[in-house]
Amino acid sequence: DDAARRAGELVMDLVRQDARPSRFVTRDSLENAIASVAATGGSTNGVLHLLAIAHEFGIALGIDEFGAIADRTPVIADLQPGGRYTAANLFDAGGMSLIVRELLRRPGLLHGDAPNVDGRTLAEIGADAVETSGQSVVRSIEAPLKATGGLAILHGSLAPEGCVVKLAGHERREHRGPARVFDSETECYAAVRDRKIKPGDVVVIRYEGPVGGPGMQEMLSVTGALVGEGLGDSVALITDGRFSGGTHGLMIGHVAPEAALGGPIAAVHEGDTIVIDVDRKALDLDVPADEVERRLRAWRPPEPHYTGGVLAKSAALVGSASNGAVTTGPRMVANL
Repeated sequence: DDAARRAGELVMDLVRQDARPSRFVTRDSLENAIASVAATGGSTNGVLHLLAIAHEFGIALGIDEFGAIADRTPVIADLQPGGRYTAANLFDAGGMSLIVRELLRRPGLLHGDAPNVDGRTLAEIGADAVETSGQSVVRSIEAPLKATGGLAILHGSLAPEGCVVKLAGHERREHRGPARVFDSETECYAAVRDRKIKPGDVVVIRYEGPVGGPGMQEMLSVTGALVGEGLGDSVALITDGRFSGGTHGLMIGHVAPEAALGGPIAAVHEGDTIVIDVDRKALDLDVPADEVERRLRAWRPPEPHYTGGVLAKSAALVGSASNGAVTTGPRMVANL
């Protein structure tokens, strides 16, 4: 009750100040947000959301900048699913201000002068941190869980516009294996349930992107089933859909262009070799380029799941996941 009252008082103070979101949502604050996702092993959904927010504010932000920030930002929060603790444990340890404090101790990781809605700068928030004695949720900047952040952006013949891989919670940075191709999450879940997926496979789930889904639903049931079958550490999964923050293992989402728009993921055949190399920032289909081109020339888009209503409108207007899957942009204008 006290927290709710304080939040209401803060809202009214902001109204009286005529404080608009544009005062706080800036290029610097978005970079701080990306660093916080990287430092906490946060959800790959942060990439979609922050790209979309930047678009709405007219702030130039590209998908590769997430990778650049993650590469210089260590993981310092031992949080689930990759770590041991929950958000409630982080609160008890001292909260996000502890993470801010530690990141600010290394120059170049955060913009400390970014303003916050409560009137303080980010540096002041870090300085005000109160750490619970003996807490083990947040590591010091000198002794991080990982030297680099919890996600990476890959490109390659399977993802010319990019894709996102979550790195927190596992040490796998390379995988090469045969594609097991499914045109929906439901179809793939049935295969996992029936134990048709084997160690070493690369599970491909396509037509689940912003257009194909439509709506880019989370692949939570499949990723959970793979872990349940003991395959979480021996298979890889790629999809033009997205993942829950609870995803574990070598999982690559937001593959763009998506299958429904004729992206290279639509040309993958059962048994094709797929190569994932995080250190090279690469996701490639080990098939000759002329063969991929031949397959794509023969490709035809599937019938849409919806021909009317809001989901059909969304599929007609939405853009690439690599730009935040927003519904304003060149593709929308073309469809109008």
